[in-house]
Amino acid sequence: MEKSFDAYKIIGDLAKFYDRMMTAADLPSQLALKFFWGLDAAAYQKFLAQAFAGLPKNFCGRLLEVPVGTGVLSLPVYKNFGGAEIFCVDYSEKMLDASKARAAEMNLLGVKFFQSDVAALPFAENFFDALLSINGFHAFSNKDAAWAETYRVLRSGGIFCGCMYVKGENRRTDIFVEKFCEPRGFFCPPYETLESLQKKLRERFARAEVSHVESFAGFVCTK
Repeated sequence: MEKSFDAYKIIGDLAKFYDRMMTAADLPSQLALKFFWGLDAAAYQKFLAQAFAGLPKNFCGRLLEVPVGTGVLSLPVYKNFGGAEIFCVDYSEKMLDASKARAAEMNLLGVKFFQSDVAALPFAENFFDALLSINGFHAFSNKDAAWAETYRVLRSGGIFCGCMYVKGENRRTDIFVEKFCEPRGFFCPPYETLESLQKKLRERFARAEVSHVESFAGFVCTK
């Protein structure tokens, strides 16, 4: 767990690199996405689509995103949620600082930011109408607590959606995760497979749909 928390600090220091990677902003990022994650340009667009598939374009409820990272993917989406109440959580203060700065630049002044561990969310039960988690669960060190806490704060009938790495879909990606990401604490085992994630979500939620693009599973669940 300590290694994982140290990794949050390292990732915070690499926020600009993280942004380029997450947005496929330049040729080195595009090549890395293709080589390590199997995501060419078309697959990357499918990855983005499945990450946000559960959120209606006119969403106007109370939304939690955990982890928010730098907000490079999600904050542009929130510009369309004029009536929404949006709460963003991350363990890394540097990531939060980057996300806050981006929100200010975009004039998203109503978005609220919290530095917190997903294993102990500072919100009441049934507080949120929707919960978004992009590339979070494969990195969380206390996965059981993360599952329990995200479920606890979501109201009955609420939407849980996002994406995560799953093992067993791309051998090259699995090796990269094992040899590079995991030793540095960027990813934290055990990892779900596509089958185990489907089983877990369908046992927990009233309705669960799971898709995947290479090693990234997308999910849309209703509590």
